[in-house]
Amino acid sequence: MPEDERLVALEPRGGAAVRAGDDHLARDQVQRPATLRAVDRFDELGHTDGMLMGWSNIASFMGSLGALRRGSLLTVVLLFAFLSLLLLAIVAIVDYVFQAHAFPGGFAIVVGIALFFILFEWLISPAIVRWAIRSREPVTAESNPWLYNTVQELTRQAGVPMPRIWVSGDSSPNAFVFGRTVASSELVVTQALLQRLNQDEIRAVLAHEIGHLRHRDVVIVTLMSAIPLIAYVIARFGFEMMRSGVRTRGKGGGQAVLVIILSAVASYAIYLVTQMLVLYLSRTREYYADAYSGAATRDPHQLASALTKITYGLSLAPSDSEPTGLRAFMIGDPVRASADYDELTEKMNAYDLDKDGQIDAYELQKAIEVEKKSHWRRANELFGTHPPTYKRILMLEEMEEELKKGGLPPNIYQFV
Repeated sequence: MPEDERLVALEPRGGAAVRAGDDHLARDQVQRPATLRAVDRFDELGHTDGMLMGWSNIASFMGSLGALRRGSLLTVVLLFAFLSLLLLAIVAIVDYVFQAHAFPGGFAIVVGIALFFILFEWLISPAIVRWAIRSREPVTAESNPWLYNTVQELTRQAGVPMPRIWVSGDSSPNAFVFGRTVASSELVVTQALLQRLNQDEIRAVLAHEIGHLRHRDVVIVTLMSAIPLIAYVIARFGFEMMRSGVRTRGKGGGQAVLVIILSAVASYAIYLVTQMLVLYLSRTREYYADAYSGAATRDPHQLASALTKITYGLSLAPSDSEPTGLRAFMIGDPVRASADYDELTEKMNAYDLDKDGQIDAYELQKAIEVEKKSHWRRANELFGTHPPTYKRILMLEEMEEELKKGGLPPNIYQFV
């Protein structure tokens, strides 16, 4: 049996997933400062006298799940609206340049080209990802019983097909799912993640990834990502035409050149807008998968702890240790990890008002109030594929508080 598929030991739940050995990162994870152990259990200082537990807060939390759904749906609608606008503009430009109606079936041809781009990305993406992870054999029930059985249990709970499981040899902790459909999906976990998280944390990460399958994020994000790509290709084509000094014959040639310039600029503008919409969609789906993990495991704190370790591990990893083109699919963003971990440290220290190394219910409420008022921080997130880790932790710990008080229904995962 390959060494990398024997990393998860069959130990009691909550025990170390693997031997830490002399691994400096694994040792650091055990000895992290208290503030950075994700967010520890609350109620240490008596701040929980119903402060967060009223029905209004339960409704607010459930309402936030509804907002995630509505936000995702609206984003998809807007993306298709921008794509339609772009296609109509191209047809109008083609008709203008080549004389009105001299290009019969123009709209159908342009739509066909756009659909070809989307279909091509959908078909080829899984093969590219599989090549990038460089894993020889998928995990089986014989090669890694704990990992296989845990994924099987979570997929049954979610009501989704069992994905193929791969263990990547990457030196940074991460996990992601990919595939053309939910039925043909594949799950990747890195060797570093199995080494540096305990079994409960790994299970929470796996539940997050199964949440992506349950929400069909694999298909949605892949297809939606093709829309800004189409706009970008059209913009580049227009700019290359201008750079090569393209000329049009006959009267109105100057106007035709102007139309080409305007269409290239408009296409690039649509590319920027749709790219930000796709990034927003990606961030929203991460929150949604986090919520599913917390609901399915009934222990959101485990994912909060896992996210802290993942962010810390990614911040130490070499910049070329992971294929950054896959960053939108991963549970942690390897590109922003260093800055994200610094921000996590800063925020958790700032919100730990009594400096006891923990965020209690009172401090959590204050932190959420501050974050809701911070419009500048929201603007800073526009170009990120993932929400800041500290915000994800705050949401998970709010969910933890509700679960501890019995405020969330036992079958809440049906809502997420």
